[in-house]
Amino acid sequence: MEKIALITGANKGIGFEIARLLAEQGVTTIVGARDEERGRAAAERLGQPYVRIDVTDEQSVAAAAKWIDGEYGRLDILVNNAGITGDPAGFLPSAATAAHLREVYETNVFGVVTVTNAMLPLLRRSPAGRIVNMSSELGSLAMAADPGSPFAEVNIVGYNSSKSALNMVTVGYAKELKDTPIKVNAANPGYCATDLNQHQGFRTAEQGAAIAVRLATLDENGPTAAFLEDAGDVPW
Repeated sequence: MEKIALITGANKGIGFEIARLLAEQGVTTIVGARDEERGRAAAERLGQPYVRIDVTDEQSVAAAAKWIDGEYGRLDILVNNAGITGDPAGFLPSAATAAHLREVYETNVFGVVTVTNAMLPLLRRSPAGRIVNMSSELGSLAMAADPGSPFAEVNIVGYNSSKSALNMVTVGYAKELKDTPIKVNAANPGYCATDLNQHQGFRTAEQGAAIAVRLATLDENGPTAAFLEDAGDVPW
């Protein structure tokens, strides 16, 4: 049975590469994006379907879930990839306002919960549902507190804390769904050159996508409630 996947924020960067790599494996990969023109263009490049989805808009998410239900009747893979860093003026804790943090959390945390809950009924119809949340090593409390960590000085309070929160959200869903075939994991793509960091990263988007694809296609013996990168576990 052909698998059906939805990738949010899939019109460019890591999300596009996740969609491309899954499509190469024969997965019907729905390109999810809020910008219809860019989303449709990306889907056409891949020869895959497109659905408009703005993760911060509950009506948009509900409409996307309804469309997927009507077209396919189920969902096998959900990759919550859409994410933002927020306003640079609010990166440092002392400069951040509640509004700065709220903007980031709306996409990186609340949006993930909104999309996941909307898609869960479809994922429950899959014989082996997989949820992958795109996190970051910047969300690792252990690495942030380690002066020897290469990321110890990266102090972007909104983005970093949103990924820490996303990790806990991931564990929460995994615990709730532990008696189902659905596995829920967090993926660390590494520091990839994308629009998110003005293409300063030293890894390619394709390299960053690899761990998400691996977690999206886990067999029944694969992990759940894990935070993983190419090399293995990432410290919480």
